[in-house]
Amino acid sequence: MKRGLLLIDRGSREREAEEELEIICKKVKEKGNYDFSEFCFLEVVPPFIEDGMGKCLKKNVDEMTIVPYFLYPGKVVSKPMTMHKTLVDLVDNRIDSALKENQVLLSKDSVDVLIIGHGSKDPNAKISIDYIVDSLKNSYRNVDRCFLEIEEPNIEQGIQSCQKNKPEVLVIVFYFLHEGAHVKTDINNDLKPALEKSNLNKVCITKHLGADEKMIDLILERAREVEDAN
Repeated sequence: MKRGLLLIDRGSREREAEEELEIICKKVKEKGNYDFSEFCFLEVVPPFIEDGMGKCLKKNVDEMTIVPYFLYPGKVVSKPMTMHKTLVDLVDNRIDSALKENQVLLSKDSVDVLIIGHGSKDPNAKISIDYIVDSLKNSYRNVDRCFLEIEEPNIEQGIQSCQKNKPEVLVIVFYFLHEGAHVKTDINNDLKPALEKSNLNKVCITKHLGADEKMIDLILERAREVEDAN
């Protein structure tokens, strides 16, 4: 039987996003033993969903699994990437890597963490990022979150809140899938002035989530959930 997987991403004009999706699809194909793996976009730029479906159907597939590649829940074919321990582990790894790169030798219970998410009008989005925050609280001194847009606390408010806790070191997590415009430009437009106004002792910033091996495993797990259900 010929099996395929279609990953649906939100969409970005940044070439880095497509490059990451190409890497992810290649790894998913190899690790999941699919005959092919493709990606498409919900909006912003092609290939759109219709294009992705058409490309897959031209391969005469016997079975195709569709996986939405979103951090937040919604009306989707399989579950989104969120609310899963693997994602908590991935964020934890990003924090650990940032501490090592900055030669910070403190134990986790002496480290404060601020997670920056996108922000959404959907209350489920806040629930999903709070799941990550709550899951990390037992490991770190303080863990909080703020948002790039739409909802509060915004980034400046998030930095001000962290400052009140007088952290020895603050690790800022970019809770975004791709190195798109938000990660490359938008967050820093708000974060840099907020940090300049603060008197924080030591700040480390993580990489975005990206094409991490744990994310590949999570995509495959979400795919298998719907495949096994069928």
